[in-house]
Amino acid sequence: MARDYAARCPVSPVTNTWLVAAVIILAAQGVDAQKVRVEEEVEAYPQASVDLRCQFIDGGGLTKLTQVSWIWEPIDGQRDNIAVFHPVYGQSFPNLSFKDRVMFLQNNLENPSIRISNLTMSDAGRYTCEYATYPTGNEQGTTTLIMLAKPKNSAGVVTVQAGTKSVVVARCEAADGKPAATIKWLASVGGNHSTSTTNGPDGTVTVRSEYRLVPTATDNDREVTCLVEQRTQERPWVHVLKLSVEYPPSVSIEGYDSNWYVGRSDAVLLCLANANPAPTTITWTSASGSLPETVVVEDNKLTVRKVDDAVNTTFICEVKNKHGASRHQLTTFVIEERKLIQGSSTGVIVGSVLGALIFVGLIIGLIFLFLKLHRDGEGPPKHKPPPPVKAGSSTEMLNKPSEPPTVTETAPLSPGEVYYEPTGGEPVTNLDDESTGALNGGAPPVLDNSAAGGHHGNDLESSNHEPPAANISRGESFVSPAMYV
Repeated sequence: MARDYAARCPVSPVTNTWLVAAVIILAAQGVDAQKVRVEEEVEAYPQASVDLRCQFIDGGGLTKLTQVSWIWEPIDGQRDNIAVFHPVYGQSFPNLSFKDRVMFLQNNLENPSIRISNLTMSDAGRYTCEYATYPTGNEQGTTTLIMLAKPKNSAGVVTVQAGTKSVVVARCEAADGKPAATIKWLASVGGNHSTSTTNGPDGTVTVRSEYRLVPTATDNDREVTCLVEQRTQERPWVHVLKLSVEYPPSVSIEGYDSNWYVGRSDAVLLCLANANPAPTTITWTSASGSLPETVVVEDNKLTVRKVDDAVNTTFICEVKNKHGASRHQLTTFVIEERKLIQGSSTGVIVGSVLGALIFVGLIIGLIFLFLKLHRDGEGPPKHKPPPPVKAGSSTEMLNKPSEPPTVTETAPLSPGEVYYEPTGGEPVTNLDDESTGALNGGAPPVLDNSAAGGHHGNDLESSNHEPPAANISRGESFVSPAMYV
């Protein structure tokens, strides 16, 4: 019937708008009517204290406050009155679990804030500050107390034996934390992890994580890291673990250099074992059973005091630990003469030859340097001498005399004879085949007196004592000045 009425009388859009506006106004009035001011949420830790604040706001002053109560709700549906204040009858704490742990901070109705001391994880829940008023009735505000707990973190390895099955090799735990922690693993080994949680009676949570892998001997001492993150921690908790994987021994013998010659002393063999746990026994034997008389054994070390044909045998080293035993054997051969170690002798020879060559090269270089410096100090002048005089250019090798003699008469010139023009011109030399000898350092030509005449001969003879000066010194040129006879 109501459905038929709704179909016959549909609500108009305008009516819908008015209904929405009415709901908003009523909600706003409800907010304005909230007169009890409290904190929405607070956090605290066990063994600590917490203040729960409450204040009554009455703008018009028309509300009469009768009484205020604090009600604790640990779970939905359970309400326990833990503190009451009445302006006439005073304070009351009806809940025995909070007695001596709760108190009012001020003795008035307008600000009935309380303090709870020596908190426990079970104190978490909702706390309601409720006023009994007139004429509006009860007014209240609720604060949620969140109890936090730092987890107790721990991690450790599980000693396992190398095998072919996946087993737990490490554990990490974050116990009694609130809220629950998160555990992560950082590892370079190829494994995986599983995590479980357990809730405590006081609201805390314990988180456990196990790391698993198929252990091998090479996984021993490898590192895995447990990382715990939780709200109460400033930074993640990190713990590095070294895996402990046990395995039987693996054995090897070292020290034999294939140079056991007759007469050699103190030849040594070492029995090396890789095992976890450490070997409990190390035993040396030979293929013939007993060891030769010249052999001395000390732990894993076998020493042959003097090599002879008796040690031309096979030595056996056996190692045991709690997971098993392993052995290794080595056959030694005794030779008549000592072998030279090629690597070391060759190196010495090559080094010596190179050192000698370098020394000889330095000596030769110093000798050449000394000879070069000596030649540079005593050698000829460093300027380039002029080229030899050629025919037809001998006058270029002679400078003009400062005071050339005057010749009044001329006569036919003999080969190599020089005369000067009366006007002071350049000297002229009669060059022919015979003159080249004088100019190039040969004997000077001789003038014929019959051709020149007597008085001319006297003049030429007088001039022969004072030849014209030249500006080229004998040290600078190999050409001598012209001479007159």
